[in-house]
Amino acid sequence: MSEPSFSASDPAFLEEVFRRESDRAVASLARAVGDIDLAEEAVQEAFAVALERWPSSGVPDNPGAWITTTARNKAIDRLRRERRYADKLAILEHESAQRDEPEGAAAARHAVDEYPDDRLALMFACCHPSIAVDAQVALTLRTLGGLTTRQIARAFLESESTVAQRLVRAKRKIREAVIPIAVPPASAMPERLDAVLAVVYLIFNEGYLSTDAETLTRGDLSAQAIRLGRMTSGLLPDESEVLGLLALMLLQDSRRDARVDADGDLVLLGDQDRSRWDRAEIGEGLSVLARALAIGRAGPYQVQAAIAAVHAEAPAAEDTDWPEIVALYDRLMAMAPSPVVELNRAVAVSMADGPETGLALVDDLAGRGELDRYYLLHSVRAALLRRVGRNDDAAREYRRALELSTNPVDRRFLEKGIAETAGGRPL
Repeated sequence: MSEPSFSASDPAFLEEVFRRESDRAVASLARAVGDIDLAEEAVQEAFAVALERWPSSGVPDNPGAWITTTARNKAIDRLRRERRYADKLAILEHESAQRDEPEGAAAARHAVDEYPDDRLALMFACCHPSIAVDAQVALTLRTLGGLTTRQIARAFLESESTVAQRLVRAKRKIREAVIPIAVPPASAMPERLDAVLAVVYLIFNEGYLSTDAETLTRGDLSAQAIRLGRMTSGLLPDESEVLGLLALMLLQDSRRDARVDADGDLVLLGDQDRSRWDRAEIGEGLSVLARALAIGRAGPYQVQAAIAAVHAEAPAAEDTDWPEIVALYDRLMAMAPSPVVELNRAVAVSMADGPETGLALVDDLAGRGELDRYYLLHSVRAALLRRVGRNDDAAREYRRALELSTNPVDRRFLEKGIAETAGGRPL
């Protein structure tokens, strides 16, 4: 055991371990028992034990292995008490007998990724075609992304109660239909692939711009999504959209360090210090994108990756080929039209053709009401109004964006915009 890294009154280290390890533990248990609720509850109990013991006994050398082993024992205890699922109990007891290291320091010798495909297995189970698509995505975001119901609701632009009900139904379906938590044969993968890719990207998006973390980004979620993208591309190396998504995530993640300044405040793309961009990640992203495009089946993720590549290859913000980006957004709109894509295209048009032209597009989009509760619509509109000198209107849009934003870094940026456009008047 190592020395304690936190006090019982300040469990920040345990929270970090939970973020990093809970999905692995849940995936491992769920694969054994076929019950996601049971797996989640056992893992939560294991973390409660850690919170009680680690401050005095010290943190294990391998916290993830300790949590997984403890959660397995908790699941065994529960199954014994309830006298049900005899077959699942037998599986868990057999695994524990093979390991024979229940909660002690020796458990640290087990590699956390002893079964590296457990998370893939859980992801493909959550995306089984018998589960409604919106429930597939929500459940995988919850179990593998570790996203809260609130964060998932934000991703869907829906209410928390709707998402909560969806999660309950999806878990029940897996349990009652005995859907296997396993990586499916290659022939069954295509019908699940769209949902799998959507899930991976939504996990990445929560890492790229966190709903309610104290920081702008969550590197753990971005890394988790990229890891899942790599594993999926390993399973399906000739699927161009899998490669397209991986390229997109790598290129976007390369800018992470430059997106905030030394004080932790937001820095917009055009103002970022490009020397802080991760050139190795950009190089990998461009290489993966080239492989995807060489396959010859272009799709939405590849087009988005191509847009990110235009930014990545520009030496300075003023060198960005905005007409090329507009053309790529035109192609994306033809493939996968959505109000959010329209909004992003309008920003690109404003850079290529001027703020008045972009503002007209955003005004039209705002008038339809589809994105009224999407804070970035109002933030974008505020910025464009500001560029054309309509500061009072811009201040109103910044205020509306602030009402809808939950990330504190974003909120500080919007508050600054209000102060500047409203002439420094109090909020």
